Amino acid sequence: MKLKSISSLLIILFALTVKAQDTLKVNIQQADSLFLKKNFMLLASSMNVEAQRAQIIQARVYPNPIFTADFNAYDPVNDKAFHVGPTGEKAFQFEQLILIGGKRKAEIDMAKTNASIAELEFQQLLRQLKFQLHSDLFSIGQLNALLIRYNQQMDLLETLLTSYETQAAKGNIALKEVVRLKGAYLKLNNERAALLKEYYETQSSLQTILQTTSVVMFEFSENDISKYIQQKTLDDLKSEALKNRPDLQIVQNNKILAEQNLKYQRRLAVPDLNFITSYDQHGGVFNNQVNVGFAIPLPFWDRNRGNIKTSKFRIQEAEYNLQSEESKMYSELQNAYSVYTQTVSEYGKATTIYNSDFELTVNGMTENFKKRNINIVEFIDFFEAYNDALNELTRIKTQLVISAEQINLLTGKDIY
Repeated sequence: MKLKSISSLLIILFALTVKAQDTLKVNIQQADSLFLKKNFMLLASSMNVEAQRAQIIQARVYPNPIFTADFNAYDPVNDKAFHVGPTGEKAFQFEQLILIGGKRKAEIDMAKTNASIAELEFQQLLRQLKFQLHSDLFSIGQLNALLIRYNQQMDLLETLLTSYETQAAKGNIALKEVVRLKGAYLKLNNERAALLKEYYETQSSLQTILQTTSVVMFEFSENDISKYIQQKTLDDLKSEALKNRPDLQIVQNNKILAEQNLKYQRRLAVPDLNFITSYDQHGGVFNNQVNVGFAIPLPFWDRNRGNIKTSKFRIQEAEYNLQSEESKMYSELQNAYSVYTQTVSEYGKATTIYNSDFELTVNGMTENFKKRNINIVEFIDFFEAYNDALNELTRIKTQLVISAEQINLLTGKDIY
Protein backbone atom coordinates (compact mmCIF):
# COMPACT_ATOMS: atom_id res chain seq x y z
CA MET A 1 0.00 0.00 0.00
CA LYS A 2 1.34 3.48 -0.92
CA LEU A 3 2.15 6.07 1.73
CA LYS A 4 -0.64 8.37 0.65
CA SER A 5 -3.14 5.53 0.91
CA ILE A 6 -2.00 4.74 4.45
CA SER A 7 -2.24 8.39 5.47
CA SER A 8 -5.67 8.80 3.90
CA LEU A 9 -6.89 5.70 5.68
CA LEU A 10 -5.61 6.98 9.06
CA ILE A 11 -7.25 10.37 8.58
CA ILE A 12 -10.53 8.75 7.50
CA LEU A 13 -10.48 6.41 10.50
CA PHE A 14 -9.80 9.34 12.85
CA ALA A 15 -12.63 11.34 11.31
CA LEU A 16 -15.04 8.42 11.55
CA THR A 17 -14.10 7.82 15.19
CA VAL A 18 -14.79 11.44 16.08
CA LYS A 19 -17.98 11.47 14.03
CA ALA A 20 -19.22 8.26 15.68
CA GLN A 21 -19.06 10.00 19.06
CA ASP A 22 -21.08 12.98 20.15
CA THR A 23 -19.20 16.26 20.01
CA LEU A 24 -19.37 18.73 22.88
CA LYS A 25 -18.47 22.25 21.72
CA VAL A 26 -17.76 24.61 24.61
CA ASN A 27 -16.14 27.93 25.31
CA ILE A 28 -14.41 28.70 28.60
CA GLN A 29 -17.57 29.92 30.38
CA GLN A 30 -19.68 26.96 29.24
CA ALA A 31 -16.98 24.51 30.34
CA ASP A 32 -16.80 26.10 33.80
CA SER A 33 -20.58 25.91 34.18
CA LEU A 34 -20.72 22.25 33.11
CA PHE A 35 -17.83 21.40 35.41
CA LEU A 36 -19.54 22.91 38.46
CA LYS A 37 -22.75 20.99 37.77
CA LYS A 38 -21.41 17.54 36.90
CA ASN A 39 -17.99 16.85 38.43
CA PHE A 40 -18.45 13.99 40.91
CA MET A 41 -15.33 14.79 42.96
CA LEU A 42 -16.62 18.30 43.51
CA LEU A 43 -20.09 17.04 44.41
CA ALA A 44 -18.62 14.55 46.89
CA SER A 45 -16.55 17.29 48.52
CA SER A 46 -19.65 19.50 48.84
CA MET A 47 -21.34 16.68 50.77
CA ASN A 48 -18.44 16.70 53.23
CA VAL A 49 -19.01 20.42 53.75
CA GLU A 50 -22.68 19.78 54.55
CA ALA A 51 -21.74 16.94 56.89
CA GLN A 52 -19.38 19.21 58.87
CA ARG A 53 -22.04 21.93 59.07
CA ALA A 54 -24.40 19.34 60.52
CA GLN A 55 -21.88 18.76 63.31
CA ILE A 56 -22.44 22.36 64.43
CA ILE A 57 -26.10 21.48 64.96
CA GLN A 58 -25.05 18.41 66.92
CA ALA A 59 -22.65 20.41 69.12
CA ARG A 60 -25.47 22.75 70.15
CA VAL A 61 -27.61 19.89 71.49
CA TYR A 62 -27.83 19.31 75.25
CA PRO A 63 -27.19 15.80 76.65
CA ASN A 64 -30.31 13.64 76.83
CA PRO A 65 -31.87 13.13 80.27
CA ILE A 66 -31.84 9.64 81.75
CA PHE A 67 -35.05 8.10 83.11
CA THR A 68 -34.80 5.01 85.33
CA ALA A 69 -37.69 2.78 86.43
CA ASP A 70 -37.23 0.15 89.17
CA PHE A 71 -39.98 -2.48 89.83
CA ASN A 72 -40.25 -5.23 92.41
CA ALA A 73 -39.52 -8.63 90.91
CA TYR A 74 -40.41 -10.81 93.96
CA ASP A 75 -41.88 -9.98 97.37
CA PRO A 76 -40.69 -12.70 99.84
CA VAL A 77 -42.90 -11.41 102.68
CA ASN A 78 -46.13 -11.75 100.75
CA ASP A 79 -44.79 -14.42 98.38
CA LYS A 80 -45.79 -12.38 95.32
CA ALA A 81 -43.99 -11.86 92.03
CA PHE A 82 -44.00 -8.37 90.49
CA HIS A 83 -45.66 -6.82 93.50
CA VAL A 84 -45.97 -3.32 92.03
CA GLY A 85 -49.51 -2.31 93.02
CA PRO A 86 -50.56 0.12 95.80
CA THR A 87 -49.01 -2.12 98.48
CA GLY A 88 -45.99 -3.09 96.39
CA GLU A 89 -42.74 -1.36 95.45
CA LYS A 90 -41.68 0.73 92.51
CA ALA A 91 -39.24 3.59 92.10
CA PHE A 92 -38.53 6.14 89.37
CA GLN A 93 -35.53 8.38 88.82
CA PHE A 94 -34.82 11.28 86.47
CA GLU A 95 -31.21 12.35 85.85
CA GLN A 96 -29.89 15.29 83.78
CA LEU A 97 -26.24 16.01 83.07
CA ILE A 98 -25.42 19.73 83.33
CA LEU A 99 -22.30 20.70 81.39
CA ILE A 100 -20.37 23.42 83.15
CA GLY A 101 -17.09 25.19 82.54
CA GLY A 102 -17.95 26.25 78.97
CA LYS A 103 -17.57 22.79 77.41
CA ARG A 104 -20.60 23.12 75.15
CA LYS A 105 -19.43 26.46 73.76
CA ALA A 106 -15.97 25.00 73.14
CA GLU A 107 -17.49 22.07 71.22
CA ILE A 108 -19.54 24.48 69.08
CA ASP A 109 -16.45 26.58 68.32
CA MET A 110 -14.49 23.48 67.23
CA ALA A 111 -17.39 22.29 65.08
CA LYS A 112 -17.50 25.67 63.35
CA THR A 113 -13.77 25.56 62.68
CA ASN A 114 -14.04 22.03 61.26
CA ALA A 115 -16.83 23.25 58.97
CA SER A 116 -14.61 26.13 57.82
CA ILE A 117 -11.81 23.69 57.06
CA ALA A 118 -14.19 21.51 55.02
CA GLU A 119 -15.30 24.58 53.04
CA LEU A 120 -11.66 25.53 52.39
CA GLU A 121 -10.87 21.97 51.28
CA PHE A 122 -13.79 22.24 48.86
CA GLN A 123 -12.41 25.55 47.53
CA GLN A 124 -8.95 24.03 47.16
CA LEU A 125 -10.29 21.05 45.22
CA LEU A 126 -12.37 23.40 43.08
CA ARG A 127 -9.32 25.49 42.18
CA GLN A 128 -7.16 22.45 41.45
CA LEU A 129 -9.77 20.94 39.14
CA LYS A 130 -10.41 24.32 37.50
CA PHE A 131 -6.68 24.68 36.84
CA GLN A 132 -6.64 21.24 35.22
CA LEU A 133 -9.77 22.05 33.22
CA HIS A 134 -8.47 25.32 31.80
CA SER A 135 -5.04 23.83 31.07
CA ASP A 136 -6.59 20.88 29.24
CA LEU A 137 -9.01 23.09 27.30
CA PHE A 138 -6.33 25.33 25.85
CA SER A 139 -4.02 22.36 25.28
CA ILE A 140 -6.73 20.53 23.32
CA GLY A 141 -7.51 23.70 21.39
CA GLN A 142 -3.88 24.21 20.36
CA LEU A 143 -3.39 20.53 19.57
CA ASN A 144 -6.50 20.48 17.40
CA ALA A 145 -5.32 23.54 15.45
CA LEU A 146 -1.88 22.00 15.00
CA LEU A 147 -3.34 18.68 13.83
CA ILE A 148 -5.39 20.53 11.20
CA ARG A 149 -2.18 22.13 9.89
CA TYR A 150 -0.41 18.77 9.87
CA ASN A 151 -3.28 17.18 7.94
CA GLN A 152 -3.10 19.97 5.38
CA GLN A 153 0.64 19.50 5.01
CA MET A 154 0.27 15.75 4.63
CA ASP A 155 -2.32 16.32 1.89
CA LEU A 156 0.18 18.63 0.16
CA LEU A 157 3.00 16.09 0.45
CA GLU A 158 0.72 13.35 -0.89
CA THR A 159 -0.04 15.46 -3.95
CA LEU A 160 3.66 16.18 -4.48
CA LEU A 161 4.53 12.51 -4.00
CA THR A 162 2.00 11.45 -6.61
CA SER A 163 3.44 13.95 -9.07
CA TYR A 164 7.05 13.02 -8.31
CA GLU A 165 6.44 9.28 -8.56
CA THR A 166 4.86 9.82 -11.97
CA GLN A 167 7.78 11.97 -13.14
CA ALA A 168 10.33 9.53 -11.71
CA ALA A 169 8.68 6.65 -13.59
CA LYS A 170 9.07 8.68 -16.79
CA GLY A 171 12.71 9.37 -15.97
CA ASN A 172 12.21 13.12 -15.70
CA ILE A 173 13.53 13.38 -12.13
CA ALA A 174 15.91 11.33 -10.00
CA LEU A 175 14.45 8.63 -7.79
CA LYS A 176 16.46 9.96 -4.84
CA GLU A 177 14.23 13.05 -4.80
CA VAL A 178 11.17 10.82 -4.39
CA VAL A 179 12.90 8.97 -1.56
CA ARG A 180 13.80 12.27 0.13
CA LEU A 181 10.20 13.45 -0.18
CA LYS A 182 8.94 10.17 1.30
CA GLY A 183 11.34 10.61 4.22
CA ALA A 184 9.91 14.06 4.92
CA TYR A 185 6.41 12.57 4.70
CA LEU A 186 7.21 9.78 7.17
CA LYS A 187 8.78 12.23 9.62
CA LEU A 188 5.70 14.43 9.44
CA ASN A 189 3.46 11.41 9.95
CA ASN A 190 5.43 10.34 13.05
CA GLU A 191 5.14 13.83 14.51
CA ARG A 192 1.42 13.78 13.82
CA ALA A 193 1.08 10.40 15.56
CA ALA A 194 2.78 11.82 18.68
CA LEU A 195 0.41 14.78 18.62
CA LEU A 196 -2.59 12.45 18.32
CA LYS A 197 -1.42 10.50 21.37
CA GLU A 198 -1.18 13.71 23.39
CA TYR A 199 -4.54 14.82 22.00
CA TYR A 200 -6.35 11.66 23.13
CA GLU A 201 -4.69 11.73 26.58
CA THR A 202 -5.85 15.32 27.06
CA GLN A 203 -9.33 14.36 25.81
CA SER A 204 -9.50 11.63 28.42
CA SER A 205 -8.59 14.07 31.19
CA LEU A 206 -11.17 16.60 29.97
CA GLN A 207 -13.93 14.01 29.69
CA THR A 208 -13.23 12.89 33.25
CA ILE A 209 -13.40 16.43 34.63
CA LEU A 210 -16.57 17.29 32.69
CA GLN A 211 -18.11 13.82 33.24
CA THR A 212 -18.89 13.30 29.57
CA THR A 213 -18.18 10.69 26.91
CA SER A 214 -18.44 13.23 24.09
CA VAL A 215 -15.41 14.53 22.21
CA VAL A 216 -14.72 17.97 23.69
CA MET A 217 -14.16 20.71 21.10
CA PHE A 218 -12.86 23.93 22.64
CA GLU A 219 -13.92 27.14 20.94
CA PHE A 220 -11.56 30.05 21.61
CA SER A 221 -9.90 33.02 19.96
CA GLU A 222 -6.49 34.64 20.16
CA ASN A 223 -8.00 37.20 22.57
CA ASP A 224 -8.76 34.37 25.00
CA ILE A 225 -5.01 33.71 25.15
CA SER A 226 -3.76 37.31 25.14
CA LYS A 227 -6.04 38.18 28.10
CA TYR A 228 -3.64 36.17 30.26
CA ILE A 229 -1.03 38.90 29.77
CA GLN A 230 -1.31 41.37 32.67
CA GLN A 231 1.21 43.42 34.57
CA LYS A 232 1.38 42.14 38.14
CA THR A 233 4.23 42.38 40.63
CA LEU A 234 5.43 39.43 42.67
CA ASP A 235 4.69 41.32 45.90
CA ASP A 236 1.09 41.85 44.78
CA LEU A 237 0.72 38.13 44.09
CA LYS A 238 2.20 37.19 47.47
CA SER A 239 -0.23 39.54 49.19
CA GLU A 240 -3.17 37.96 47.34
CA ALA A 241 -1.94 34.46 48.21
CA LEU A 242 -1.78 35.30 51.92
CA LYS A 243 -5.39 36.47 51.83
CA ASN A 244 -6.96 33.93 49.48
CA ARG A 245 -5.01 30.68 49.19
CA PRO A 246 -7.24 27.89 50.59
CA ASP A 247 -4.51 25.43 51.59
CA LEU A 248 -2.74 28.16 53.59
CA GLN A 249 -6.03 29.07 55.27
CA ILE A 250 -6.56 25.38 56.08
CA VAL A 251 -3.24 25.31 57.96
CA GLN A 252 -4.19 28.57 59.74
CA ASN A 253 -7.51 27.03 60.74
CA ASN A 254 -5.73 23.90 61.97
CA LYS A 255 -3.77 26.13 64.35
CA ILE A 256 -7.02 27.78 65.50
CA LEU A 257 -8.52 24.31 66.00
CA ALA A 258 -5.50 23.27 68.08
CA GLU A 259 -5.93 26.38 70.26
CA GLN A 260 -9.64 25.68 70.65
CA ASN A 261 -8.87 22.08 71.61
CA LEU A 262 -6.52 23.29 74.36
CA LYS A 263 -9.34 25.42 75.79
CA TYR A 264 -11.70 22.45 75.54
CA GLN A 265 -9.27 20.09 77.31
CA ARG A 266 -8.84 22.61 80.13
CA ARG A 267 -12.60 22.87 80.47
CA LEU A 268 -12.89 19.08 80.56
CA ALA A 269 -10.90 19.22 83.79
CA VAL A 270 -13.90 20.99 85.35
CA PRO A 271 -16.34 18.29 86.65
CA ASP A 272 -19.86 18.24 85.25
CA LEU A 273 -22.92 18.20 87.47
CA ASN A 274 -25.60 15.48 87.43
CA PHE A 275 -28.98 16.69 88.71
CA ILE A 276 -31.14 13.87 90.10
CA THR A 277 -34.76 13.64 91.20
CA SER A 278 -36.43 10.37 92.23
CA TYR A 279 -39.65 8.82 93.55
CA ASP A 280 -39.77 5.70 95.77
CA GLN A 281 -43.11 4.06 96.66
CA HIS A 282 -42.18 1.97 99.72
CA GLY A 283 -38.42 1.44 99.66
CA GLY A 284 -37.42 4.63 101.43
CA VAL A 285 -37.82 5.88 104.95
CA PHE A 286 -41.22 7.28 104.02
CA ASN A 287 -43.92 5.98 101.75
CA ASN A 288 -44.16 7.72 98.41
CA GLN A 289 -40.83 9.36 99.06
CA VAL A 290 -39.66 12.09 96.63
CA ASN A 291 -35.95 12.95 96.63
CA VAL A 292 -33.71 15.44 94.85
CA GLY A 293 -29.94 15.40 94.68
CA PHE A 294 -26.85 15.86 92.60
CA ALA A 295 -23.70 13.96 91.70
CA ILE A 296 -20.33 15.43 90.77
CA PRO A 297 -16.99 13.68 90.08
CA LEU A 298 -14.21 14.70 92.44
CA PRO A 299 -11.07 15.56 90.43
CA PHE A 300 -8.58 13.90 92.75
CA TRP A 301 -6.70 11.67 90.30
CA ASP A 302 -7.72 12.68 86.77
CA ARG A 303 -7.35 16.38 86.02
CA ASN A 304 -6.88 15.83 82.26
CA ARG A 305 -3.29 17.00 82.51
CA GLY A 306 -2.02 14.62 79.82
CA ASN A 307 -4.52 15.80 77.21
CA ILE A 308 -3.84 19.44 78.12
CA LYS A 309 -0.11 18.94 77.64
CA THR A 310 -0.69 17.14 74.34
CA SER A 311 -2.85 20.05 73.13
CA LYS A 312 -0.01 22.50 73.85
CA PHE A 313 2.33 20.45 71.68
CA ARG A 314 -0.32 20.34 68.93
CA ILE A 315 -0.43 24.14 68.90
CA GLN A 316 3.32 24.34 68.45
CA GLU A 317 3.13 21.68 65.73
CA ALA A 318 0.47 23.72 63.92
CA GLU A 319 2.62 26.86 64.16
CA TYR A 320 5.58 25.06 62.56
CA ASN A 321 3.29 23.70 59.83
CA LEU A 322 2.02 27.23 59.16
CA GLN A 323 5.54 28.61 58.82
CA SER A 324 6.46 25.73 56.52
CA GLU A 325 3.39 26.29 54.35
CA GLU A 326 4.09 30.01 54.04
CA SER A 327 7.69 29.32 53.03
CA LYS A 328 6.52 26.76 50.47
CA MET A 329 3.95 29.22 49.12
CA TYR A 330 6.54 31.97 48.59
CA SER A 331 8.90 29.56 46.84
CA GLU A 332 6.23 28.10 44.55
CA LEU A 333 4.84 31.52 43.68
CA GLN A 334 8.26 33.00 42.94
CA ASN A 335 9.16 30.14 40.58
CA ALA A 336 5.74 30.23 38.89
CA TYR A 337 6.06 33.99 38.40
CA SER A 338 9.51 33.53 36.81
CA VAL A 339 8.09 30.97 34.38
CA TYR A 340 5.15 33.25 33.58
CA THR A 341 7.28 36.35 32.87
CA GLN A 342 9.62 34.31 30.67
CA THR A 343 6.68 32.87 28.75
CA VAL A 344 5.11 36.32 28.25
CA SER A 345 8.41 37.47 26.77
CA GLU A 346 8.55 34.43 24.48
CA TYR A 347 4.93 34.96 23.44
CA GLY A 348 5.59 38.58 22.51
CA LYS A 349 8.58 37.63 20.37
CA ALA A 350 6.85 34.64 18.75
CA THR A 351 3.70 36.53 17.78
CA THR A 352 5.85 39.29 16.30
CA ILE A 353 7.88 36.82 14.25
CA TYR A 354 4.97 34.59 13.24
CA ASN A 355 2.61 36.65 11.12
CA SER A 356 0.84 36.50 7.76
CA ASP A 357 4.22 36.61 5.99
CA PHE A 358 4.80 33.06 7.20
CA GLU A 359 1.82 31.69 5.32
CA LEU A 360 2.67 33.72 2.19
CA THR A 361 6.20 32.35 2.31
CA VAL A 362 4.92 28.78 2.66
CA ASN A 363 2.65 29.18 -0.34
CA GLY A 364 5.44 30.81 -2.31
CA MET A 365 7.93 28.09 -1.47
CA THR A 366 5.42 25.42 -2.42
CA GLU A 367 4.66 27.04 -5.80
CA ASN A 368 8.34 27.57 -6.54
CA PHE A 369 9.06 23.96 -5.65
CA LYS A 370 6.34 22.78 -8.01
CA LYS A 371 7.84 24.95 -10.75
CA ARG A 372 11.31 23.55 -9.98
CA ASN A 373 12.64 27.00 -9.07
CA ILE A 374 14.04 25.59 -5.80
CA ASN A 375 15.45 22.12 -5.19
CA ILE A 376 14.04 19.50 -2.87
CA VAL A 377 16.72 20.05 -0.20
CA GLU A 378 15.76 23.72 0.14
CA PHE A 379 12.06 22.87 0.17
CA ILE A 380 12.33 20.18 2.85
CA ASP A 381 14.62 22.31 5.02
CA PHE A 382 12.09 25.13 4.87
CA PHE A 383 9.21 22.71 5.41
CA GLU A 384 10.80 21.27 8.56
CA ALA A 385 11.74 24.73 9.86
CA TYR A 386 8.16 25.85 9.35
CA ASN A 387 6.83 22.87 11.33
CA ASP A 388 9.32 23.56 14.10
CA ALA A 389 8.01 27.14 14.23
CA LEU A 390 4.40 25.90 14.41
CA ASN A 391 5.24 23.52 17.25
CA GLU A 392 7.14 26.19 19.14
CA LEU A 393 4.31 28.70 18.78
CA THR A 394 1.84 26.09 20.01
CA ARG A 395 4.07 25.31 22.99
CA ILE A 396 4.43 28.99 23.91
CA LYS A 397 0.70 29.70 23.71
CA THR A 398 -0.16 26.65 25.79
CA GLN A 399 2.59 27.45 28.30
CA LEU A 400 1.33 31.02 28.64
CA VAL A 401 -2.13 29.81 29.66
CA ILE A 402 -0.82 27.10 31.97
CA SER A 403 1.70 29.39 33.71
CA ALA A 404 -0.98 32.07 34.26
CA GLU A 405 -3.48 29.49 35.53
CA GLN A 406 -0.75 28.14 37.82
CA ILE A 407 -0.47 31.58 39.41
CA ASN A 408 -4.26 31.66 39.78
CA LEU A 409 -4.03 28.36 41.61
CA LEU A 410 -1.12 29.44 43.82
CA THR A 411 -2.75 32.73 44.82
CA GLY A 412 -6.22 31.26 45.34
CA LYS A 413 -7.71 34.00 43.18
CA ASP A 414 -8.46 34.51 39.46
CA ILE A 415 -5.71 37.03 38.81
CA TYR A 416 -5.65 36.37 35.06
